[in-house]
Amino acid sequence: MNTEQPMYEWNKIPWRKHERMAFKLQKRIYQASSRGDVRTVRRLQKLLMKSWSARCLAVRRVTQDNQGKKTAGVDGQRSLTPKQRQNLIGQLKLGTKVSPTRRVWIPKPGKEEKRPLGIPTMKDRALQALVKLALEPEWEAQFEPNSYGFRPGRSCQDAISAIQTVIKQKAKYVLDADIAQCFDRIDHEALLNKLNTSPTIRRQIRAWLKAGVMDNMQYFDTSEGTPQGGVISPLLANIALHGMEWRIKEYVETCDLKRSDGKYQLPKRDKRDSVSIIRYADDFVILHNDITVVQGCREVISEWLKGMGLELKPSKTRIAHTLNEHGQEKPGFNFLGYYVRQFPVGKYTTGKDTKGKPLGFKTIITPSKEKCKVHYDQIKRVINDHKGSSQKSLIDKLNPIIRGWTNYYSTVNSSKAFKKLDANIYIALKAWAKSRHRNKGEQWLADKYWKTIGGDNWVFATRQGEKHLRLLKHRDTNIRDYVKVKGEASPYDGNLIYWSIRMGKNPEMPKRTASLLKQQKGKCAHCGLYLKDGDVIERDHIIPKSLGGKDEYKNWQLLHRHCHDIKTALDGSYGTKSDCNSVEPKPPVNSEWFWENDMLAMRFV
Repeated sequence: MNTEQPMYEWNKIPWRKHERMAFKLQKRIYQASSRGDVRTVRRLQKLLMKSWSARCLAVRRVTQDNQGKKTAGVDGQRSLTPKQRQNLIGQLKLGTKVSPTRRVWIPKPGKEEKRPLGIPTMKDRALQALVKLALEPEWEAQFEPNSYGFRPGRSCQDAISAIQTVIKQKAKYVLDADIAQCFDRIDHEALLNKLNTSPTIRRQIRAWLKAGVMDNMQYFDTSEGTPQGGVISPLLANIALHGMEWRIKEYVETCDLKRSDGKYQLPKRDKRDSVSIIRYADDFVILHNDITVVQGCREVISEWLKGMGLELKPSKTRIAHTLNEHGQEKPGFNFLGYYVRQFPVGKYTTGKDTKGKPLGFKTIITPSKEKCKVHYDQIKRVINDHKGSSQKSLIDKLNPIIRGWTNYYSTVNSSKAFKKLDANIYIALKAWAKSRHRNKGEQWLADKYWKTIGGDNWVFATRQGEKHLRLLKHRDTNIRDYVKVKGEASPYDGNLIYWSIRMGKNPEMPKRTASLLKQQKGKCAHCGLYLKDGDVIERDHIIPKSLGGKDEYKNWQLLHRHCHDIKTALDGSYGTKSDCNSVEPKPPVNSEWFWENDMLAMRFV
């Protein structure tokens, strides 16, 4: 097959077929890697990267789905047309020349320092996406169960839930550590040796690592590190840090840990189980009930990281205790924006251990004070920037910020933090209203800007038609339990129902989207395929608003972003008539689609 010639026009590509074919190969790569069949893994990876299906999906991912699709590399190319996307498919070939990345500096939230990003060209991004399609299933079968960062189907909430599970029955010492400039200092040769992949992929990844960077029209060599901003960079960082958990458990096997009677050593299996390391990207914690073990783990990890050219950041590395003070350190620790601490309580107001005895403490996880301050400062900055805007514009700007932040912290003890934030925001809004009407009294301002809705007397809202547009309150967010992902589970294991259900229960998923996902049984309303983690999901009006459709649940549906583009071209909302034969037909509304075990056949029932 001549891969240089396009097989289809972009709007005639059979996407359902290509997704099924690519996922089938990814699933087989995952299964072969799980059983240690390296030869089969390499053969299937080669087959996947040469397939037209994977190339189409890689190009669509970076040119149509990704948020950075309009960000240019050093060649200035962005926002590709369908014809350019189609041509790019045929150009994807490993071993092609690599361009330097474009340096972009972005501010870190709540800090003055900036983070460097390296933006590859569109062609390199598509090629990286293609290689990632082949490498990720192999490594998902090998990654340690307590690694949660930059992995499909795993989140910050999973990491926090894992910590809660480890300490809920016993107070422990914790090594709270951070790796200094992890992405920028990874040793290239050590990473490539650990990658241990085929020579073709190794040469291609080496070329990306050594491509250099253009910063303000100046070229700089990259002798270490993997550029933040590359499609494959998060996966490479996880590969570089893979093995930390195994090394720690290997060390603890050699420690002097005795049974409760103090006479005999614990079995090796019990020693391994006594220590826990939970990692999210370059942030990790090590938990154990013996301070000497935790101190030893710090030395072992420091030595292990040197092999990858990395080191711990002293200012962000500390040993503390979850319940009691340890030296000058207060109890508890911050991790991923959460504050984890245990408090002593009476024996009648606490849980019990596995033997039925009162624990004497309670585990409380809350939003950290630093993150609360950063969030409030952001809201106050928006309020100050909108002094001349309408109340509606201010509410429209604030609601997404509040909704996203509260959803992130909706699985922990956030009630007090939410109430405090609401009180401070009320004061800021009161000052905003006063600045607009300096000669009006407080009662007049209250009547104009605050309403009584549903029994709540102080709602910052404005009339919009027959309804009120109201500002969300933090304290109205429901605090709910979160079920951690299964330790060895992966989206590539083929259990699509499990993953679609988990996606709908993700606390960061908006309520409307979660309800529609449940209603659609986890499938896209246009193509009929399961909505998977990593897919860009958009809410669409079945009847466009421009054609009289209403903004209500029965007129909403969830689509992939690329399916949304196709549907919009056909529904008449642009006022133009499209060729309906140029895209795949939409499945019947009342039919159920099922994937067979071989992921090839689809049938109506």
